Amino acid sequence: MQAAVRALISFLILLTGWQVLVLVTEVEPFILPGPWLVLQSLAGHLELIGRHAAITLLEIVLGLVFGAGLGILSAVCLSWFPNLRRWLLPLLVVMQAIPVFALAPVLVLWLGYGLASKVMMASLIIFFPVAAAFLDGLRRTEPGWLDLARTMTAGSTSGSHSGRWAILRHVRIPAALPALASGLRVATAVAPIGAVVGEWVGSSAGLGYLMLHANGRMQIDLLFAALFVLAAMAVTIFFTMDWLLRRLLPWQPDSLPND
Repeated sequence: MQAAVRALISFLILLTGWQVLVLVTEVEPFILPGPWLVLQSLAGHLELIGRHAAITLLEIVLGLVFGAGLGILSAVCLSWFPNLRRWLLPLLVVMQAIPVFALAPVLVLWLGYGLASKVMMASLIIFFPVAAAFLDGLRRTEPGWLDLARTMTAGSTSGSHSGRWAILRHVRIPAALPALASGLRVATAVAPIGAVVGEWVGSSAGLGYLMLHANGRMQIDLLFAALFVLAAMAVTIFFTMDWLLRRLLPWQPDSLPND
């Protein structure tokens, strides 16, 4: 409850500062509309914004599912096959270094203007933080735990594939879950970028499309209203993911003070 109150107070302070800036600078509404104009536009176009927001939300959620799943699978494969890791890890870094804006037109050309290209764009952005964080967690398992696991399997399957799989499943993966959680939090924060960039490049629906369309028609209040909904949606998704991860990893408490 206290966190919600603090968030509300921070939001009100932000709105007040925004309104003061508009009043002091006397900036034209087509450059920076005041918060009251934005709220009026939001109320007046609630159905329109809600319809486009639902599409963007679907793109983000599907991107999270596919991108996180692919990142987890890739991290496990790279940890299991050292030779594969030596060849593919530099390639993954190079792929991540390519700006996402450069990939968006290619994906739209290949996959079309529909949902697939936006989901793929979000998945590509989500993939690397999840894969990198989880792989780092798998590689940095406490050596004492590994020695104990090898000792316990020494009489049967310590050097076999089943023994390696048992260590990976029962030791490395559980120990790497906090690192995976960190990667998922980062991925959740950047997931809307992929969907919106894909909508900017080519689409017929979504908040990114609505913002681009409003900007072209000089409906700046509608643009800010869509941006406000996108920001609120991104924050909600992030804190929902954070809440789920805290419940799924109860043995990894937050050691920072709450006050």
